[in-house]
Amino acid sequence: MGMGGSAAPVLRDIVLVGGGHSHVGVLRRFGMRPEPGVRLTVICTTTDTPYSGMLPGYIAGHYGFDDVHIDLSRLAVFAGARFFRDEVIGLDRATGLVLCRNRPPVPYDVCSINIGSTPQMHRVPGASAHAIPVKPIQQFNDRWLALLDRVRSRPGPVIIAVVGGGAGGVELVLSMQWRLRHEREAGGRDPDGLRFHLFAASAEVLPTHNARVRRHFARVLAERGVQLHASAKVAEVLDGRVVTAGGETVPVDEVVWVTQAGGASWLRDTGLAVDDDGFVIVDDHLRSVSDERVFAAGDIASMRSRPLEKAGVFAVRMGIPLADNLRRAVRGEPLRVYRPQRHWLALISTGGRHAVASRGPIGFAGDWVWRWKDGIDRRFMRRFSEFPVMAEAPPAAPPAVALTEAESTQAISALAMRCGGCGAKVGATVLSRALSNLQPLHRDDVVVGLDSPDDAAVVRVPPGKAMVHTVDFFRAFIDDSYRFGRIAANHALGDLFAMGAEPQTAAAIVTVPPGLESKVEDVLFQMMRGAVDVLDAAGCALVGGHTGEGAELALGFSLHGLLDDRPDAAMRKGGLVAGDALILTKPIGTGTLFAAHPRGLAKGRWIDAALVSMEQSSRDAARILREHGARGCTDVTGFGLLGHVVEMTRASGVDAELTLSALPVLEGAEDCVASGVTSSLQPANVRLRRALRNQAAFADHPRYPLLFDPQTAGGLLAGVPADVAQYCIARLRESGYLHAAVIGRIAPPGDAMEPITLVD
Repeated sequence: MGMGGSAAPVLRDIVLVGGGHSHVGVLRRFGMRPEPGVRLTVICTTTDTPYSGMLPGYIAGHYGFDDVHIDLSRLAVFAGARFFRDEVIGLDRATGLVLCRNRPPVPYDVCSINIGSTPQMHRVPGASAHAIPVKPIQQFNDRWLALLDRVRSRPGPVIIAVVGGGAGGVELVLSMQWRLRHEREAGGRDPDGLRFHLFAASAEVLPTHNARVRRHFARVLAERGVQLHASAKVAEVLDGRVVTAGGETVPVDEVVWVTQAGGASWLRDTGLAVDDDGFVIVDDHLRSVSDERVFAAGDIASMRSRPLEKAGVFAVRMGIPLADNLRRAVRGEPLRVYRPQRHWLALISTGGRHAVASRGPIGFAGDWVWRWKDGIDRRFMRRFSEFPVMAEAPPAAPPAVALTEAESTQAISALAMRCGGCGAKVGATVLSRALSNLQPLHRDDVVVGLDSPDDAAVVRVPPGKAMVHTVDFFRAFIDDSYRFGRIAANHALGDLFAMGAEPQTAAAIVTVPPGLESKVEDVLFQMMRGAVDVLDAAGCALVGGHTGEGAELALGFSLHGLLDDRPDAAMRKGGLVAGDALILTKPIGTGTLFAAHPRGLAKGRWIDAALVSMEQSSRDAARILREHGARGCTDVTGFGLLGHVVEMTRASGVDAELTLSALPVLEGAEDCVASGVTSSLQPANVRLRRALRNQAAFADHPRYPLLFDPQTAGGLLAGVPADVAQYCIARLRESGYLHAAVIGRIAPPGDAMEPITLVD
């Protein structure tokens, strides 16, 4: 289960592909009522998923980013679900695997697809090269911000075309016009320099709505000066112009595409039944007509019994029946029928704070309709940002999922009291299967390793080399075992890089919770695959290890590295010299962020950035620091920044001055500590404040608590000669350490009890 879920063994996996409107409803419903024995996983390319109903208001400037985006990471925490940020590129239905672009396949017992639609721009020559697609809307924000910057910086008139005469195209052109005209006015430029064109293949705009609504929007478009091209299907998009099927050529500077969407191309390769546009054909239970283990909802679903308009209202309404049927599917119970409404209310904005209501033959408009819509939309969004405090669950009932006889035996075993000693080791069959798909790096100096397992590894020490030994071990702090494996390996390697050593071999120390053999095997594989990816990239061969059962997932490594066998070969903590500039290669803040994350108090994008930082190797940083004369170095980990500065100054016999305003800090870390959220290790680290000469003067500084924040896979802290410090920073940033900074200077020794001085 997720970090907030049950400790019961995982018996079935439901994997949600995409973070669309239906799946956010599924996550919330499972959060309100977890299913014992069922693990939920959501895989999405973005952490913040937009609510389509408020996107036009965001484009018009009425809402901020967070107002219109659902934080999938926080929602997953509430749901007790795993959140994997990646792109799905296929399904292996024979083996029950979701195939991802940047990580190992994810096993499923039941899978649901809710990825929205994809523009079929390849059908129109030049559209892919010269037009901006709105869908998938998860990725539209970056494209919109780039267009906004281009229009702001363009000195003369700008002509913008929107292709698509449905509600989406009409709302978009009016919202863009509203925002861009106000942007021009605010910048002291003529807003009339903006011209807009709307291309509709149909004879009228909003062809699926009633005549009154169509007439209202035709009038609004005319009043706003938007030139409507009706019955004008776009046949070609060229650089600087649009050509219609009727032969009309219109000069344009920007083209935004809101039409001709279909299913993602990878769906056709799955063997699932799809319609002519590539949408997954589903029955009345929202289940694929060709695979009882696969469901689909929202725009990507095509109901066999009744074609539905691609409208967000259907995706939202599908959330509850989809959640219930996913639950029933893993229980082996009969599914319930989903009955979509015949008529639905559409509230369509006109750019400003004015909207039109459309339902069947009914239509009305006004500023009050926009306020009504705004209230509905905000209430909807609060469902996914303000979660109820759930009462402590009673002792879990036996899981209701359908199991085979062998699985039932394994589940009973997983729940029983486990043996200690060697009886706590993971079974050899499970271990061998999990490791069989790994291909660790081969080194010629490894005589006996993982490829020919024995009681121990045998490794040669090359002539003229000295060995560097280190060990590290900690429990999982994220639900993604693949990324946890990457970070754990990176964290352990930091000790070798800080010494200036070349990694040689690693032996893994693994603890996994008991459970079904297939689930334990997958956790082991995912975690060790992540670790091996990092070890291989570092030139470090995995040569063995030990795997046992325990209450929590944990991973560590015993590492060996190589250094030249001479006294000055290693960079050591005691190498700081007065006059050095103190450099930190990565931002701090992982402790407070990952204390906040399981409580749902950290934004998903903060966690994304922290994970990326922790996954960044310090190998190149160590090389660059050494090339710039680093004489003292360490990696920043559990003792926090101040703890490691104290270690180095005491070992070097010097003092240091730290500049708080210069500290690189992960986004959100200051917010988390300001809210009083700190790591469980923080109180022990705070005791080191006695090493500060003037801590009382800075105790209220927003970055002061981060001096004590324990780091996982943190950056390198090093002293380099002051005259090369800025060159060193430039090299580090060129190599991808974008937050590398000079955070202070090394001073001659003074008061040994208070060696650190803070400045702002």
